[in-house]
Amino acid sequence: MVSVSGPFFVGGTGRCGTSQLTRVLGEHPQVHALQWESRFLVDPGGFEDLARALTVAYTPYHADDALGRLAWLLGERLTGHSRETFRGWGLAEELGSEHYQAAIGWLWQQLAWYEFDEAVPPLGHRSGCTQHAPGEAKVNRRVMARYFPDRAELIGILREFTQRLFGGAARSAGKRTWCEKTPFSLLSVPFLLELFPSATVVVIMRDPVHVVASHLDQPWAPSTLDGVLNWLQPVYQRWLAQRTALLADRRYAEVKAENLAAHWPDARRRLFERLGLPDAETSSAFSASRLTSRHGEPSDAGQAEIVSRLGWAAEELGYQATTRSAPDG
Repeated sequence: MVSVSGPFFVGGTGRCGTSQLTRVLGEHPQVHALQWESRFLVDPGGFEDLARALTVAYTPYHADDALGRLAWLLGERLTGHSRETFRGWGLAEELGSEHYQAAIGWLWQQLAWYEFDEAVPPLGHRSGCTQHAPGEAKVNRRVMARYFPDRAELIGILREFTQRLFGGAARSAGKRTWCEKTPFSLLSVPFLLELFPSATVVVIMRDPVHVVASHLDQPWAPSTLDGVLNWLQPVYQRWLAQRTALLADRRYAEVKAENLAAHWPDARRRLFERLGLPDAETSSAFSASRLTSRHGEPSDAGQAEIVSRLGWAAEELGYQATTRSAPDG
């Protein structure tokens, strides 16, 4: 029986093929792909932030804040109750609400240390007022997280929680391993490989000109060319600043959407081989038509602006750019 590597994390700049790649991986007979982005691993307030707050950055206030932010992320954003672009998010339902809540309960048992009521003075106490207004809170409940002098212990807890959720979903689907997509995993590769040392982070790229044009279609992205470039430029800067070191790690894999589209299904076979998976036919595929932006090609002036700001990144990634501008900083 063939041994299967994994799990797999899919990342990219956004609008570069991460969703399609995740569908392809999830149609492999041995890989279960999550439909919803997990967000709690690398988003603000998630595990990457928590790992620092409860280790080298620990203070009682950091501990309280870290648990509070994580509780909101797991209990509000990922259950679809936040008032932002993630409203209606369905990760909890996908994993099974009872299973999801049970895993969170287990996690709090591992992380929480003690709690206490902190007195809250009246709003006007500096002016001599000693009485609280009707309905004004008199106490604030603080829940303090444990301090982990051994980071590996904390990472082990976070790994167990994630595996309970995603591994459980894979088992329910009759698969041996799992795949998760959150585009900005691209910028958290070292943490993800610390969390799962046997994992592979698969980064898919696309010509930056088309990435920019495709962002202009999205309700969650800036609506102007300058705004999209402001959004993307630091993403490329951070990614490419660490890319040389990442490429030296076998657990980091890159693939171009254009190459997948031009050479499918041979490219699929090579992709699966690179990930330690036997080849398998999938109903999803990459095609040139899927790489065409609904917004259309930018104007000549727009393309010149994109090349001026991202041409250096395009060339470093192996795409053609008519001009080259060095990144700031």
